[in-house]
Amino acid sequence: MRVGLGTAPLGNLFTEVTDDDALATVEAAWDAGIRMFDTAPLYGHGLAERRLGAALASRPRAEYVLSTKVGRLLIPGTPDGADGFRVSHGEVWRFDFSADGVRRSLEESLERLGLDRIDIALIHDPDQDLDQAMAEAAPALAALRDEGTVSTIGFGMNYVEPLRKAVERCDLDVVLVAGRYTLLDQAALESGLLALCAERGVEVIAGGVFNSGVLADPNPTATYDYVRVGDEQLARARAIADVCARFGTTLPAAALQVVAAQPLISTLLIGARDVAEVVADVAMLEAPVDAALWGALGDEGLLLLP
Repeated sequence: MRVGLGTAPLGNLFTEVTDDDALATVEAAWDAGIRMFDTAPLYGHGLAERRLGAALASRPRAEYVLSTKVGRLLIPGTPDGADGFRVSHGEVWRFDFSADGVRRSLEESLERLGLDRIDIALIHDPDQDLDQAMAEAAPALAALRDEGTVSTIGFGMNYVEPLRKAVERCDLDVVLVAGRYTLLDQAALESGLLALCAERGVEVIAGGVFNSGVLADPNPTATYDYVRVGDEQLARARAIADVCARFGTTLPAAALQVVAAQPLISTLLIGARDVAEVVADVAMLEAPVDAALWGALGDEGLLLLP
């Protein structure tokens, strides 16, 4: 399975990160053998793209895969932090899933990244605008794919049903499923999305494997899908952690490895804000986990087995 670095944390998600720490994080990922990097205009309102572009500027372009997203344009304004990104520069975002908006978004991303092409372009979070995204944004990306500006196109979302519709109706190469194939939520499997993608030859990238935090550290102040974790999710995470302990592993290690063990997923994204998090995630991915753990979780109703 390919492992990629997700760069939302490098856009100051929840916590500010320095330019030097962002650079060191990307370098640590590279040194660990990671060659896929995922970003978006949303992440720090362009900050993550600029930092990633600077960090990769000296790397041979043919040696890595870069994914970014369309559907949000950056415009002048003062960020209020409501989206979780701790930035103060004078740009905010607005949704735009029109064909013109897609082209403009890619042009601006290329400028921030310092590149002349994008490997993977994803339509980002068209939750309330799915019809327009399928009718306008997807064909626009297909045209850019034909022109060679992008190589691979798809959708990136937190919900499985709109992703199913997009896979059924659009000419896609890939989808990014965030938070819907994890130890706490296997909706991507249960809904048949993963099987549909396999049937259509659409690759699946899995992001948000810690459900934004609770699977990394199940405490009452943790987040689940970017809001404070509820009692039910916290209790379930702790129950899973207890089973993991019986099998000699930890909850975050199992959260990574359950995705790595899923044959219908081609790429796993890890998000890291510093070198230590990159090193820790890679070590957990490489550590052996008793395969019987998954059966034990299934027997206790804590994991949907294939």
